[in-house]
Amino acid sequence: MQRAWHLRSWRDFPILQQPSYPDLLALERVEKTLKSYPPLVFAKEMRSLQEALKQASRGKAFLLQGGDCAESFENFSADGIRDLFKVILQMSVVLAFGGRCPVIKVGRIAGQFAKPRSQESECVDGVEVPIYRGDMVNGVDVNARQADPQRLLQGYHQSAATLNLLRAFAKGGLADLAEIHRWNLDFVKSNDLGQQYENLAMQITQALDFMQACGVADLPTLKETDFYTSHEALLLHYEEALTRQDSLTSQWYGCSAHMLWIGDRTKGLDQAHVEFLRGVGNPIGVKIGPSATLEQLLGLCEILNPHNEAGRLSFIVRMGSALQEKFPPLLSGVLEAQKEIVWVCDPMHGNTIKTRSGVKTRSFTQIVQEVKDFFAIHRAQGSCVGGVHLEMTGCDVTECIGGSQAITEETLQHNYHTQCDPRLNATQALELAFLLADMLKHNARMTVG
Repeated sequence: MQRAWHLRSWRDFPILQQPSYPDLLALERVEKTLKSYPPLVFAKEMRSLQEALKQASRGKAFLLQGGDCAESFENFSADGIRDLFKVILQMSVVLAFGGRCPVIKVGRIAGQFAKPRSQESECVDGVEVPIYRGDMVNGVDVNARQADPQRLLQGYHQSAATLNLLRAFAKGGLADLAEIHRWNLDFVKSNDLGQQYENLAMQITQALDFMQACGVADLPTLKETDFYTSHEALLLHYEEALTRQDSLTSQWYGCSAHMLWIGDRTKGLDQAHVEFLRGVGNPIGVKIGPSATLEQLLGLCEILNPHNEAGRLSFIVRMGSALQEKFPPLLSGVLEAQKEIVWVCDPMHGNTIKTRSGVKTRSFTQIVQEVKDFFAIHRAQGSCVGGVHLEMTGCDVTECIGGSQAITEETLQHNYHTQCDPRLNATQALELAFLLADMLKHNARMTVG
């Protein structure tokens, strides 16, 4: 039987991947300030997301989750938010049109400021300094590596501003299907993928014109969209301060984002992150790497989803080249235990490599192959792929090699701007969406057959 959960119970458990704050009184003052701030998201929205994810767990919807590896304070802009939103809209319409299923749009945005790291420190010019842990903890500059709790407040304010703009885009006109041609970014229009998208957009426009002629083109679902936010719930002082009790249900919700996930490094059954997130009502994700065991996955199901609710728990699988060997027995064991899981493919994190010159990158070919293998493994076991989880941007960056643009190791430096890990650019993301649509279409045919 599980012990009673309360807001601070996580503090009694071992915790990993936390910054060391030199001034704990300053941290307490910031926590108190955050507790007085309004929630960023609301319980009703989270319940709507879980209902949508319930459909994804049964193959009747598909989760598209994507955004920056780590958000930046310095590069924060309305244009950046708009362009990521446009690319996610583009990808979702490609998936919905080609895959013939609803697409759940979830951004890695408005809170993805902290990153787990493999080292506590690094050596810069012969001096050992704390490792950069994301803008909500410290700075990239070596002179700003001390953890500063004031950055938690800056993260909250930037998240609030981002959410305000996203809600305006989702409900205020940009998400209207009549605007579908506006979603194609200028630098994408000139390539083959942009033209392929324009051809699809033209088919949708013609269908809308027909619906207009029939007098049925004013449906709200055609003029606006639901857009949710997510991030890794790494900094538990921040997450606790933004957790609120719903007045209707008395359930506690983490009000920093609609969906929260636990990283592969912090998923220990007896650790603080699992303890904290078991008590909140949000849809929860857990990153699953190649070291995961069936015992651990079943333990996570019991702790995080004791009532086996569909849509509550997602396993975000990130295994890289180990996927074909490690994943099938895990999937088989969870299916045999009849656990309700949204199975999500993260083809990014297991495929990070370094070039000969030491630049971190990812191969588009390897990313696509992992997605294909993920679908094939599920198909072989009669299971459903619930979605994908991508690090991506609406910017014209050169951070991942390959794809239709044929980015090479030599051309990576042309426009390499990531805060931490390499991201798919808008063209590569759209290319992956067309490939995914074909996989979803094939799955639908197999199901019917």
